Amino acid sequence: MVVRDGPDRDAPLQVLMVRRNLRSDFVGGAFVFPGGGVDADDSGSDVEARCAGRNDDEASELLGIPSGGLAYWVAALRECFEEAGLLLAYRQQSDEFLSLAGPRDAARFAKHRHALNTGDRRFLDVCAEEELCLAVDRVHYFAHWITPAGAPRRYDTRFFVAAAPPDQTPAHDEGETIDAQWVRPADALARHRDGEIELIFPTIRSLQAIGRFATAGELLAAAAAMGRIPVVEPRIVVDGNGVRILLPGDAGFDGVETPADAERPRDFNEAMRAISRAANPAPGGDARDATDPGPAET
Repeated sequence: MVVRDGPDRDAPLQVLMVRRNLRSDFVGGAFVFPGGGVDADDSGSDVEARCAGRNDDEASELLGIPSGGLAYWVAALRECFEEAGLLLAYRQQSDEFLSLAGPRDAARFAKHRHALNTGDRRFLDVCAEEELCLAVDRVHYFAHWITPAGAPRRYDTRFFVAAAPPDQTPAHDEGETIDAQWVRPADALARHRDGEIELIFPTIRSLQAIGRFATAGELLAAAAAMGRIPVVEPRIVVDGNGVRILLPGDAGFDGVETPADAERPRDFNEAMRAISRAANPAPGGDARDATDPGPAET
C-alpha cells in the first residue's frame, strides 16, 4: 500500500490503487494494491547489497520465517515499479530518493519498466545500472492473509505500507493493471458500497485499517511500531444460509474445519463479491480492520 497526503486538510490520507485486468481469472476488474509473487531473483547476496537499512535476518524475524524475508520487501518494490511505475530507491551512497521529475530520467525508467514487464531484464540489473539502493527501510510490514481453502487459487500474502516517493507519477502498466488512482480509503469503500468499483475482502479490511489514520505520517509511524503480525486465514462456510466467511475469533470459527479438497461455490468470484459486500457495511455498521482478527459480522 503506497500512501500519501492529499489536499483534504481534515483527512488527507490517500492510497494508490490499481485496477486488475478485466480478463483476470480471479475477480477481474477489481481495484487492488500493487503487488505480486516473490521471484527467485528477489533474493541473494547481490540483492541484499542493493538494500538500504534492513538485512535478511531482520526482515525474516519480522515475518516470522527462518530466512529469505528480505525477498518479500524486494518483491514489493519490484512489483510496485512494474505495475504502478513507482520505484522506492535511493541514489547510491546517499539518502536522496530517486527523482523522475526530468523528462530524460522518466523516459529512461519507462524503458527499464517495459523491459522488466517483458522479462528482458532483471530488477537487480536495473538497480545496478542506475546505481540505486532499494529503500526497504521505508517499507513497513502491515498484515498477513492466507486465502481460504476452497478458492480456485490460494495465496499466502504479506501486505506492506510505504510513503509514495517524491517526484514520481504512478501509471498502470496496461497489462496486468488497466487503471491507477489515488483515493481516500473512505471514498474507495463508499464507491464499493455504491457499486461503482469492485473490491475484494482483504482489500476492504486493509482500507478499513488504514482509514483510521488521518495522515500518511500517522499511519507509517504506527506501522513502524507494530509488533507481531497475526496470520488471518478465513474459512468459507457453504450451507443453507448461503456462502459465509469466518475470521479468527468469529463464533464457530474454531469448530469449522475446511479440508483442502473442500467443495467450493459454483461461482467463486460471485461468492467473493457477496462476501465483500457484507464486509463493507455503511458507516456505523460492524467492520473490522485487517490487523485485528477479532469478531465481526460478515
